[in-house]
Amino acid sequence: MRKNIKITAAAAATAALAIGLSACGTSSDPASKSETGANADTSKALVVAASPTPHADILNFVKKNLADKEGLKLEVKEFTDYVLPNTATQNGQVDANFFQHKPYLDDFNAKQKTTIVPVVDVHLEPLGLYSNKVKDLKDIKAGQTIAVPNDTTNGGRALQLLAENGLITLKDGVGTSAKLSDITDKKGLEFKELEAATVPRALNDVDAAVINGNYAIEAKLQPGKDSIALEKAEGNPYANFLAVKDGNEKDPRVEKLAKLLNSDEVKKFIEDTYQGSIVPAFGAPAKS
Repeated sequence: MRKNIKITAAAAATAALAIGLSACGTSSDPASKSETGANADTSKALVVAASPTPHADILNFVKKNLADKEGLKLEVKEFTDYVLPNTATQNGQVDANFFQHKPYLDDFNAKQKTTIVPVVDVHLEPLGLYSNKVKDLKDIKAGQTIAVPNDTTNGGRALQLLAENGLITLKDGVGTSAKLSDITDKKGLEFKELEAATVPRALNDVDAAVINGNYAIEAKLQPGKDSIALEKAEGNPYANFLAVKDGNEKDPRVEKLAKLLNSDEVKKFIEDTYQGSIVPAFGAPAKS
């Protein structure tokens, strides 16, 4: 069994350049042409770029426990940044990636002119409302202060969570791009905008705070246990998914991996391993 290849951003850039140069050839060089999509060579390993946790952990569970039964050869390459997995997928240096959600991918594709597409949702790192001062949503009253992330993506996501739980009212149609100026009824609450990574440190200074799942975990919070409100997983636009370059969705190896990532076994692995800190973004598969 091959070891996973852990690549830092700098090392990955060097590796990507080297792969790119070695893959170049003239149009008459048959070795420079690779089959993709439904015509992909299924005897080759499917190479998937992934963030270390939980993405690579989930893939490694599949590799160790499920892939052989499906005749799937799987290689996991770990990346510690959020750019190279997509560029490597676009350039064919890896076959797929698993690290991102749809709002991020949409923004990346628009800015980088890439054509990466989602294949199947796998898990959600739920954003939640936490407090060191109140124990329940009903205890949040007018005059209290709630800290929220100040970036566009997570800020809108935080306001949607508050609106869904009846703490504020938003303008119709603003969706996950909601801003503080889109609140039509604050219900007497005050808001403090902070960088997402610093929100956990503000818990003692505010009455409640909306914290990203990864930052909550780093702060030793357990979303499934410690939050007083938590995002729902199914249908959530922030679910993390397996992705490929457009046109490669029908690669038989990708189809096999997508099936395994939405299996009962992976669902149980996520639930048992992460105890609500990370949750499956799919239901139990239909029984045949």
